[in-house]
Amino acid sequence: MRVSRTWSELLGEAESPAEAEEERRGFFSRLRDSLGKSRKALVGQIAAAAFDPGDEQAWERLEEALIAGDVGVRATAELVRRLEERVEIIDLGQALAEEIALMIDRPVSFDLSAQLSVILVVGVNGTGKTTTIGKLARVLHQHGRSVLVAAADTYRAAAEEQLQIWAERASADFVGGEKGGDPAAVAFDAIEAATARGSDVVIVDTAGRLHTQINLMEELVKVRRVIAAKLEGAPQETLLVIDATTGQNGLQQARLFAEAVGVTGVVLTKLDGSAKGGVAVAIAYELDLPVKLIGLGEQLDDLRPFDPGDFAQALVRG
Repeated sequence: MRVSRTWSELLGEAESPAEAEEERRGFFSRLRDSLGKSRKALVGQIAAAAFDPGDEQAWERLEEALIAGDVGVRATAELVRRLEERVEIIDLGQALAEEIALMIDRPVSFDLSAQLSVILVVGVNGTGKTTTIGKLARVLHQHGRSVLVAAADTYRAAAEEQLQIWAERASADFVGGEKGGDPAAVAFDAIEAATARGSDVVIVDTAGRLHTQINLMEELVKVRRVIAAKLEGAPQETLLVIDATTGQNGLQQARLFAEAVGVTGVVLTKLDGSAKGGVAVAIAYELDLPVKLIGLGEQLDDLRPFDPGDFAQALVRG
């Protein structure tokens, strides 16, 4: 088994194989526990009986289980096609895990090579954007990056207060704005402040919005446009935070946000409380979007790089 993705690998830093393997072992145990509900939903129907590739009903049960696990119709059809092409299936769970890992494996890195890099964080209400930003800021700080967090969600006073608390916990600088003010102006001011202070990374929070709210999506496009005009090459990363409990609705969110603001990667949160973790397969396969990070809880160290091999094993095999 290859060493899984770690923060050092994601950020382009050197790390010894021994350190990476130790980190992988500890995290895989937590990932396996967090995906327990999803694993049960995905393979519960087929685990009780031996899988017979010559039995048409066995294939139908497999398709039903994959769709019930929110893998999605298109991704399910592709998985079944790949499994049918195998010469022999001795262990269905292992074969399924191998094919899922291949389907969702995408080149993954964080482009933070610029003198000042900007990460724009988007998503609907309640997905965990604020906590994700706090956790990400802490990790970057631990890896030697100076971070400034910008509260461009100017509609909720509580949003700015919560983000400022997270910024303090993560040892990050903070820039806010007036309640009801222009979110794009906050992003502009944050980049100016980060430039003056010599910061390495700006993380811009945005108001949670439904992907169906056209006017708010247009405002988000404006925020991105202002960032790009203020700093060449920015934003280097546009991360979409998706709540895993939303299942296939998360796939639709990813599709529309990607069209609007050029999403570079997905952060899948609340896997610990979801039976719909299979949506990661649908997002990666149908939209060709990398899942870059996953959230397993509310603690500062609960945000981790996404590894397709470990995820597939935990989802199917446990």
